[in-house]
Amino acid sequence: MAFMTEKEAAQKWAVSPQHVAALCATNRIIGATRVGGCWTIPAHAEKPSDMVLPSRAGAVKPFLKWAGGKTQLLEVIRRHYPPGLGTRVTRYAEPFVGGGAVLFDILGRYRMEAVYISDINWELILTYSALRDHVDELIAVLRGLAEGYLPLSNEDRRDDYYAKRARFNALKAAADDSVELAALFIYLNKTCFNGLYRVNSRGYFNVPMGCYKQPAICDEALLRTVSERLQGVQIVCGEYDEAGDFIDDKTFAYFDPPYRPLSATASFTSYAPTGFDEQQQIELAHFIHAMSRKGAYVMASNSDPKNTDESDDFFDKLYHPLSIIRVPAGRAINSVGSGRGMISELLISNERRDANEAVS
Repeated sequence: MAFMTEKEAAQKWAVSPQHVAALCATNRIIGATRVGGCWTIPAHAEKPSDMVLPSRAGAVKPFLKWAGGKTQLLEVIRRHYPPGLGTRVTRYAEPFVGGGAVLFDILGRYRMEAVYISDINWELILTYSALRDHVDELIAVLRGLAEGYLPLSNEDRRDDYYAKRARFNALKAAADDSVELAALFIYLNKTCFNGLYRVNSRGYFNVPMGCYKQPAICDEALLRTVSERLQGVQIVCGEYDEAGDFIDDKTFAYFDPPYRPLSATASFTSYAPTGFDEQQQIELAHFIHAMSRKGAYVMASNSDPKNTDESDDFFDKLYHPLSIIRVPAGRAINSVGSGRGMISELLISNERRDANEAVS
């Protein structure tokens, strides 16, 4: 019998070698055997029809710290996952993927036939793609970055940080799609102030250095697990409405856009040079309504204007007649410690329940 290597199978099926290895390890490819640390695969083996791996061992935490990340709210969000997720609802879409807390929760708990994630942040998407397709190389570069940073004094760490930030911006300006840029993205996320991602009007990352004793610049075990979960996931750099072609009546689509500021001075993070203004919030709501009419199960998160103005019905009117519940959330990122209290956020969906229900 003729055999092919992991690399040959990856080229034949247009996936990464890591994905092929993961499929072999989960008995998805009949006749695959492990020889000397590598998999040998029958040459006649067919590409599995379902290329997203089944769930195993529960959820995995995000590999990035992300402003507005949903790790704290996962327990509440899970209660509003669609019934039939993983059986009748077999597709998942997450534009505005950010740190991917909901994504990784679903990938660890449900077997999905197809998964689509996207974001307009090119460097973020490049990093997701590098993790999926080039995890060994990415880890090697990150290991070098960690070894060059962790032993340094605070003053030398500062020099290292700003040199790496300048290198990152130079690669970004050159539209360099190398693993180095992805590794620097993770390095900066782990060492910058509060894990923020903020750019100036020219699109350059400008967050100052943070103060951490032992930042997890290269968490190899986590990165390998994340890479495994991303196999078969469609990763797109683009606007949220590009997901419209993917979303159908078997899709759970979760939207976590940049939040509407609670006050004129509350927008600390500029995620992109153009921002995400009130008109864009309106356009997003129209798209979400359209996906709901298409038959998809939709869910969205946003700020609750009533934290600062009880009469502000912006989202209540914009998303009517969808369900809107208010959930308690901590301010995860605030430059003043006393400002990190509990507020409410909105969880919007087309599930059937009282639109004024509160979740404790």
